[in-house]
Amino acid sequence: MQTLDLIIIFGYLIGVTLFGMWFAQKQETTEDYFVGDRSVPWWAIAASIVATETSTITFISVPGIAFAKGGNFQFLQLVFGYMLGRVVISLLFIPMYFRGELQTVYQLLGTRFGTKVKMLASALFVVMRNIADGIRLLLTAIVLAAVYVAFQPNADTNLVIIGSIVLLGAVMIIFTYYGGMEAVIWVEVVQLGIYIGGAIAAAVVILNQIDGGMPSVLSIGQQFDKFDLFDFTLDFTKTFTFWAGLIGGCFLTMSTHGTDQYLVQRYLCTNKPSRAALALLSSGAVVLGQFIGFLFIGVLLFTFYAPYNATEYANAGVLNSGIPATFPFAGGDQVFPNFITQKMPSGLSGLVVAAIFAAALSSSLNSIAATFVNDLYKPFRQNLADKHYLKVSHWLTLFFGIVQIVVAIAAMKQNSSALSQALSIASLINGPILGVFLVGAFVKRANQKAALIGMSASILLMTYVILATKIAWTWYALIGSLVTLLVAWLASLVFNNQKQENAK
Repeated sequence: MQTLDLIIIFGYLIGVTLFGMWFAQKQETTEDYFVGDRSVPWWAIAASIVATETSTITFISVPGIAFAKGGNFQFLQLVFGYMLGRVVISLLFIPMYFRGELQTVYQLLGTRFGTKVKMLASALFVVMRNIADGIRLLLTAIVLAAVYVAFQPNADTNLVIIGSIVLLGAVMIIFTYYGGMEAVIWVEVVQLGIYIGGAIAAAVVILNQIDGGMPSVLSIGQQFDKFDLFDFTLDFTKTFTFWAGLIGGCFLTMSTHGTDQYLVQRYLCTNKPSRAALALLSSGAVVLGQFIGFLFIGVLLFTFYAPYNATEYANAGVLNSGIPATFPFAGGDQVFPNFITQKMPSGLSGLVVAAIFAAALSSSLNSIAATFVNDLYKPFRQNLADKHYLKVSHWLTLFFGIVQIVVAIAAMKQNSSALSQALSIASLINGPILGVFLVGAFVKRANQKAALIGMSASILLMTYVILATKIAWTWYALIGSLVTLLVAWLASLVFNNQKQENAK
């Protein structure tokens, strides 16, 4: 990497910061700060959904999955479930979001079950979203650290990563603190173009450095089964199978895109359910295309580095439960950053690193602040001026930005794939929260007590499943939601029978 690359990278970071500060003049109310006065066009929301879904974890980990020994295109089976889940959300959930002036999706739970259920769901979101996005921040910092080490080979890598975490975290905090949700969405529109362009540029550069070009890539990919797509095995310990992808992926998307404030908040930035549904469905086609592209980059990297020629390759680990174990790299997450910083020509290298940062700076801080203020703060401090809540929102953005920095530093000791870490963590709560939404929609007799019992049972079971079983994370949202639904339904029967007995 050359000085030009540094200029591009830091120019981008400075530009994002200034853009967010420019939007500060429009943030006069919490309605402006959290939902952009509900005036954002559907196509911008669609681009924002794609940019949000395509984090640095996607940009780096998905190529690593295809690069890994035993890795292939079977990850796409999960994407098929993502697309099915979008259809269900558009029919089942989105119409509910526009029955009133919501700022968070969890306010629906408050209306249906009461404050306790709403606060529990909101608290779970705040905690787990900070953990998941702290991991995402770490992965981005690893890339920035690789850039610095390319200029200073003798630098302490761990210290450089910590410094990179703090720098990127500060940019994210400043941008979100001033700009609010509308700034996040419009920057994500720009980011979508940047990282798709960066990924295409990287793929072209890799291909041009491979002897034999595309025929060689296709031949080696077929030789090592890199293009295998379907696995119809019904094995709950395997991450990427057709059934885990279609069914588990559908429920995972229903939870992340249907009941998670991080994405639902974007739908609330428009004023009609039809526009929100159009934004969500159109984003699915783009997501499918880009996942195919990122997996193909992994095959290109596999052909370029040719790890299969090394004697150690025979004893290298195999892709297991979504965690790449690769040679010559310690983890699949490292292969793409290595190529970008070491092999790409000056200028393009900076562009691709900026693209990675573009995928990373899709901040969740505004969604976390919206949830905390509306669902956890207002119940105790009611009927105050809107300016007070806006001020609290700014301070919460700062506070949770620092929390994510701390989480990123703490996560440095983990060796597993960042993609698996983030999705496993998200699934711990997404299943129970999706489940309580399904209870509200389908179990009419369920009250607050039944919903709380269902969620509590689901959280306890999911903690056990994650820590003590080998069940793949692709099934977590399905298990968590169905347990919540079943237990809440049984609890509602018990409580209703008790009421009938007491009434006699």
